[in-house]
This record gives sequence, structure tokens and C-alpha cells, in this order.
Amino acid sequence: MGGGTAGWMAASALAHEFKRLPISITLVESDEIGTVGVGEATLPHIRNFNTALNIDEVTFMKATEATFKLGIEFCNWGRIGDRYIHPFGDYGEKIDGIPFYQHWLRLQKLGLASRLDDYAFPTSIAEANRFRHPSTDPTRIESTYGYAYQFDATRYAAFLRQFAEARGVVRRQGKVVDTRLDAETGHVAALTLDSGEVVAADLYVDCSGFRGLLIEQALKTGYDDWSQWLPCNRALAVPCESRGTLTPFTRATALEAGWQWRIPLQHRTGNGYVYCSSFISDEDASRRLLGNLDAPALADPRQLYFTTGRRKKLWNRNVVAIGLAAGFLEPLESTSIHLIQEGISELLHIFPDKRFLQSDIDEYNRRMGVNFERVRDFLLLHYAATQRDDTEMWRHFRNLKLPDSLEEKIQIWLTRGQLIRYEFGVFLPPSWVAVMLGQNLLPRHYDPRVDRMAHDTLVQNAEGLRQRVNAAVSATPDHKDYIRQMGAASDTGPLIAQAV
Repeated sequence: MGGGTAGWMAASALAHEFKRLPISITLVESDEIGTVGVGEATLPHIRNFNTALNIDEVTFMKATEATFKLGIEFCNWGRIGDRYIHPFGDYGEKIDGIPFYQHWLRLQKLGLASRLDDYAFPTSIAEANRFRHPSTDPTRIESTYGYAYQFDATRYAAFLRQFAEARGVVRRQGKVVDTRLDAETGHVAALTLDSGEVVAADLYVDCSGFRGLLIEQALKTGYDDWSQWLPCNRALAVPCESRGTLTPFTRATALEAGWQWRIPLQHRTGNGYVYCSSFISDEDASRRLLGNLDAPALADPRQLYFTTGRRKKLWNRNVVAIGLAAGFLEPLESTSIHLIQEGISELLHIFPDKRFLQSDIDEYNRRMGVNFERVRDFLLLHYAATQRDDTEMWRHFRNLKLPDSLEEKIQIWLTRGQLIRYEFGVFLPPSWVAVMLGQNLLPRHYDPRVDRMAHDTLVQNAEGLRQRVNAAVSATPDHKDYIRQMGAASDTGPLIAQAV
């Protein structure tokens, strides 16, 4: 139910997974109902999704005006004037079996460390606006990272629509005007479209966006409101002309009442301002956004309204909510499309039969609930790990009581730089390290095992690593040139790759 990125990702994955089974898939969407379509930055996991569907990278990039993404640059989050990149990779290499950042903490206390970013290859090539695919040789510094994409989400949905329809998905055009529930089970039994057509199914995947047409309007599932921790409730989105250097990273700049995104695509740059209406008016937010653009706007700003949080159940009876119908967490770390992908992946892992066992439903809700909560905590860390008190919003976060799960993680980190490892959760320890250190949360101590290494040896190893990174950066092509050289510029090429 619903198209857009969520609907066509779900339809494509289901069609691919069940291509040899007697399962039919119908997608219902209305041309009159727009999609949000601003989820343009992704995490490296999107590559797994495309690969599972046998989608060729070059073909995909041409069709979606995609660029490469090595991480996210955060500006003004710890203090005004600060900047750091959260890379899709680790910092340096382990020394004596211990993560490099622990050795860096020792050097930092001795006043002998360069920036931590100087020891991370993905950060260094991002800052130099360069890109290359990771090396397959695990001994090389060029193998120590992953990458994602920045693309036009509307074009991605159209790309996947063609993919899905070629594999048997049937699209029904129209608005849903009535939803009939089964009187005995409470399941959704059928949808009636404005044309009078009735669409009946066993399983419904609700991708109807913020409305939650099935999961909320029909089944009254309820919503966990997380505004107490993430109060930003509005966004303005606007594209502008693409000018200057094509950066292989997304930028998030903290402002007085929220933050501004910048996402460079091949054909344009996506921009937006996520903000809290308690701290700034819509008019002032629009002026602030337009005044910060790198180049002339290509349209008027588009207004979005939301409440951060998630449905109390993402799977209720015979309805599974995916995408904005499931919940919304502001796109500070490009998690919107990832949570769509996670929802699809878990559905494939726990796919029901017609009995709809409650144990399956409960397990899906447990896993997805944990995923949403871990993302919530990671996003909130950016606001909590700040020294800013220059505006009402930043003073609000300085005095905020954090969820116990996040408070515990911060306190363990501050003790000696240790991180709690999760069974579920998209963000691995290097991501937490990036934000903690990037926003000036320095531990009081480091792992005592690093003292086993002689001082001079540690300094020599660190300097050798930094020189290796610099040499590898110099040998890496310009981002824009690399896209052209690999044939991924968007002017030619077939839309759909041949199945492997």
C-alpha cells in the first residue's frame, strides 16, 4: 500500500525473493498523492540491497544521478567552528590487537597526536574530494572502509518500479476510499479504490507514509512519541544547482534551531533545514535555508511536518508497516532508507504463512523496536554531546535527561573509552567513536593495555600509519573523474541489469 522509495523497495525485494513461489504481489498507489522523496543519502547497507537484487552499480548510478558517499561531515555540533567527518570505516588499524583510537588517546594525552581523522583513509580521501572502490587486499590501508550513495530518491523509486514490474508485480492506480476489516480476526480483508475496484490480500505492507493508512487509520495501532528527546518536528527541503567540487560526503550543519543538510548529486544538490517549531518560525527557517545555499534554488522550499517516534507495533495482525508508516527519525545520519531496508530484511527473515503466528509477529516487533531505539540514541548523541549554549534549543539539550540506554553508553565511554557492543543496531563502534571524539567527549582514561608498547615505538607506528594514509590519498582519483571513468555518469546506459 503506497509507492515511493519504501513501496517499490519492498515490492522489488519480495518479487525477487519469491520469484519461484505461487505468491502474487500488487502495489496500490495514487498519482495524485505525492511522496516525500527527499531521502537522498544512504548508508553502506544499501549496497547489500542492490547486490541481493543483482542490480548493477553503474546502471543504478546512471538511473538515479548517484554520487559516492564516504561519510557525513558535521559542522558546528560540538562548538561553533568545529567540524568532523563520521566515516564509513575505522580509524587506522589495530595495534597489538587494540583499536587504534585507544593508542591515539594515549598520544593525545601526551600532546603528540595529530588529528584522529589523519589516520583514517576514508576521512582523508573525503576531505580531498577523492574516491576509489575499496581494495580487496585486507593488508592495504585502502581496504579499511565502506561506502554508500547519494541519489535522487524519486528516480530510485522509478528505477525499482521498472525492476519490480518486470518481475511480475502488478501496479494498481487509485486512492483507497475504504478499508474493510474481517469481523472475526480484525485483519485487513480488502481495500476499495476510488475507481470501485476491490483489492484483497493475505498480507498487507503499509508504505503509505506518515498517514499510516492501514497500520494506524484502519488498525489504530498507536504511536510512541519521542519528541521529548528529538523535538525537531518540521523540515524544509529545496534543490539547488550543482556547482563547485563534487564532494563524496553529505554535510549536516548545526544551526540555531536545528540543522541543515547538503547532499550533492550528479545533476543537483539537495538541501534542507530540519528544525523545531518551538524555537523558530517557518518563515524564518525558510529564509535561513535559502540564505545558506551554495547556488541558486531550483524550486520553492517544500514543507514537511512530522513527529519523531515509531508505531507501538510495526507488525499488527496482517499489516506490516515499512518506511514513514512505521515511524520517523530525523535524517541526521541518513537512516530513513536504511530502516526501510531493515524492515524489509526482517520481513523476509520472518515471513508468515496464513496462520500469522503471534510469535513471529512479536519477534519482528522486538527486532525492529530495538533497531529504532538504537538509531534514536545515536541521533540524540549528536545533540547531547555539545558544548553549545548560544540559543534556546542548545540550552534545552544541555539540560535534557537522556534515555538510560544512552546515558549508560556515554558514562562507560567517558571512563576509559570503552563502547557497549550491541547484537542489533546499524552503528558499529567506529561510528560512536567518530561522534564522541568529534564533539569533544574525551575519556578520562584509555585502555591500560596500550601502555605495553614503548613510547617511541607507538609514536613511530602512528607516524608511519599517517604517512601511509597520505600516500594512498595522493594515489586516489578525483570523485567526479572516477564516476566518469567507471562509466556511471548519468547520460547513457540501460536501466535494469541482467540477473546473475
